[in-house]
Amino acid sequence: MRVEDMLRRVIQKPEYREGKLLPNEINLAKYLGISRSTVRQATNKLVYESLLIRKKGVGTRVAKNNITTRLNKWTSFTHEMDEMGLPFRNYSIKVHMVVPDKEIQSLFGIRDQEKVLKMERLKGPESGPLVYFVSYFHPRTGLTVDDDFSKPLYETLENEHHIVAAVSKEGISAILADAKMAKVLDVKPGDPLLFRKRVVCDPGDRPFEYNLGYYQADRFTYTIDIER
Repeated sequence: MRVEDMLRRVIQKPEYREGKLLPNEINLAKYLGISRSTVRQATNKLVYESLLIRKKGVGTRVAKNNITTRLNKWTSFTHEMDEMGLPFRNYSIKVHMVVPDKEIQSLFGIRDQEKVLKMERLKGPESGPLVYFVSYFHPRTGLTVDDDFSKPLYETLENEHHIVAAVSKEGISAILADAKMAKVLDVKPGDPLLFRKRVVCDPGDRPFEYNLGYYQADRFTYTIDIER
């Protein structure tokens, strides 16, 4: 496990998330069994990602109200939050069959009036909803309104419908909340949101999910590692 990931696990402990100062570099290096310089490099990166706050003469503590998710290791949102010790729950789930727009019809390669399953989910921790997802599923998934969508989505797809999620093709941008999103996410109209568009494909690179995600921008940080 990389030092950066080890430190990410440390800062998810309740005492640090509640404001306790992290051990100094010397003690943290001893705790993790690594060099002080390596600890400093990892800490600097998490400070850069706005996950930690360092104050001279005071110490380093976890930044409040910030959730990070990584782009170079894709997994389901729920599993990713669970691994970080931040259990999210569904505040609402709506599913129905719809005729999608031309963009989705073209992506899925389906007929003009062919219906697909549309799912809307509002998710967040116990403190309140933070993210709103809208997903459209290719008819070949076999998903229906009778499926149990309270369970992890990709486990249901794989175990019950034999659809394996292999690749997620994503785009992320900043948008302003319109009246609808402001009401859904309990923010003000015009507040910034992170907007994430995702196309999930099977091992044959065939798209089976078109997903739109709207995140409270002040609560999420996305990180990506690029290796030369």
